[in-house]
Amino acid sequence: MKSFAGLTPSAERIVDATEGLIQTLGYNGFSYEDVAKIVGIRKPSIHHHFPSKMELGAVVAQRYTHRFRQSLLHIEGTLSKAPARLLAYAGLFESTYETDRRLCICGMLGAEADALPDEINQEVKRFFSINLDWLTMVFAAGLDAGTLRSTAAAAELAEAYLCMLEGALMVSRGLPQAHGPKRSASVFLASVLV
Repeated sequence: MKSFAGLTPSAERIVDATEGLIQTLGYNGFSYEDVAKIVGIRKPSIHHHFPSKMELGAVVAQRYTHRFRQSLLHIEGTLSKAPARLLAYAGLFESTYETDRRLCICGMLGAEADALPDEINQEVKRFFSINLDWLTMVFAAGLDAGTLRSTAAAAELAEAYLCMLEGALMVSRGLPQAHGPKRSASVFLASVLV
């Protein structure tokens, strides 16, 4: 299977278009014809780069996970306290939503897990595992430092926070008056701040 790291410029445009389609329509909601129209190429050109939709979907999820992981490293490198890191983390979801009310790639794919190839589900699981591990570390550091307080364990807080942010994306899309993930995160964090 291809890796996102070795993509040609043409393949990158295909992955970019597919990412947007998955974020708005889901994996089962688009075809190579849709991608071809966005990129301005013929379907055989897509098959040249990605012989199967499964391979294309897996590369999209892989690249998204990598970029998200890079964002987590940036947050770690620029913010030292858990509350600020957690708010910055919510900002990643907010910026996704602010781009045409898009959803998290892996959240959208996770909703379709029962109808996806194993290769894509493995990438989705990797995304959530990376995020839960990172959030657990941040919540644990905040609890240890006394900047956060809760009777729940760090891993439980991490899971609740991630679920709340993924859910906030979906609810915000469904309710035009909703305020997006960052506001939901602020309410959540207010309940655990010291």
